[in-house]
Amino acid sequence: MEPRTLPDLEGWTERHLPDLVDAACATAGERIPMYRDQKLVPETELKVSIDRNLRALVAALHGSEHRFDPAIAVDTGRDRARQGVPLPEVLQVYRIGITTLWTALVDYVHTLDDPAAVDALLAVTGVMWQLSDRQANAITEGYREATAELLVAQHRRRSALVEALLTGQPGPDSSPWEAASLLGLPPDGYVVVVAADTRGMAQESLPGIEKKLAEIGVVSGWRLAPTQQFGVISLQIDRFDRVLDILRRSARSRVGVSPPYRQLSETPRARYLAQAALSAIAPGTVEVRPFARSPLAALVVCDPSEGRRLARQVLGRVLDLPADDRATLLDTFDAYVAEQGSTDKAAKVLYCHPNTVRYRLRRLQELSRRSLSDPLGVAELATAAYFVRLSPIADVDSGFEPESADPGPPA
Repeated sequence: MEPRTLPDLEGWTERHLPDLVDAACATAGERIPMYRDQKLVPETELKVSIDRNLRALVAALHGSEHRFDPAIAVDTGRDRARQGVPLPEVLQVYRIGITTLWTALVDYVHTLDDPAAVDALLAVTGVMWQLSDRQANAITEGYREATAELLVAQHRRRSALVEALLTGQPGPDSSPWEAASLLGLPPDGYVVVVAADTRGMAQESLPGIEKKLAEIGVVSGWRLAPTQQFGVISLQIDRFDRVLDILRRSARSRVGVSPPYRQLSETPRARYLAQAALSAIAPGTVEVRPFARSPLAALVVCDPSEGRRLARQVLGRVLDLPADDRATLLDTFDAYVAEQGSTDKAAKVLYCHPNTVRYRLRRLQELSRRSLSDPLGVAELATAAYFVRLSPIADVDSGFEPESADPGPPA
């Protein structure tokens, strides 16, 4: 028996559809809080949506399932995605509408007291549920399409906001703080900039990093360029080491990290420091390197020509040593400074005897003609060492000659 033999199906539904829509809308409000408060979907809009989808279903039932047009259901899914309604709730409302219609049809057939009408309803049932599945699939398809579009748009906007912070050019009528607010960066934390080499043309070297940081409550924004991936991370200072740990576990290439800072207007400078830290890592190496926190390091990197001149003048004869010897002396000096001038502590860090540390330091003093007992000499050595660490030796060796004047032997 064809579905259309059900007595006056379309006419009966047409007459009672307003009441059915009201009933479905009321049930949705009772069962789903977000539809009850109408903040996302006004009641009038919900009624129109239920009415359109039920009419489309009945029209297809009256003729043939091949007449089914998914456009209305697709539009419903797209609209709810844009409004921010979760997909399960969208489908729940749709099922409420179908159930309301089906229950009303059953009650209607019972009033006819006609076995043929019951048979006709049973014949309709299979087609009805097939069509309802197709409608639900169309709603889901529309929802997912709109969600994908929204995610792409959101990603593009966040990328543009990150770029605005990195360049210091948020726009003629906005400020870095507004860009940070739109990114969701907390106003009371520290900020660091991350620069990472891409693994290939525009391929992330820190895949999924934004989500991984969000899992520990750290907000960040990211921008992917053809050769580098940049991030702006907001954090409390006590989380800096944990963020570095996540970066190290995620990294697939060289990664440089700026020192933490507070003023968002310093973001372009922090980007420069993050890139400087990255450039100090050997190409092809997978490593995360924070930029030195000392302002001396930033000073020499932000003025490369002066840093180059200083490094060559102070460490000229050290730089002329074979690479391994040069690295040994500078590593020893770094450990000595980091351990506040204690040779014993530096020896533990370097896994060698304190006398070995003292010998290397004496050699560094002889070659540099600076004394570690002279605060100025230590400052010059530290500043020059920072530049060497952050710049390729080829950049340091740019034609400057070591100072010719002999200040005398180290004290």
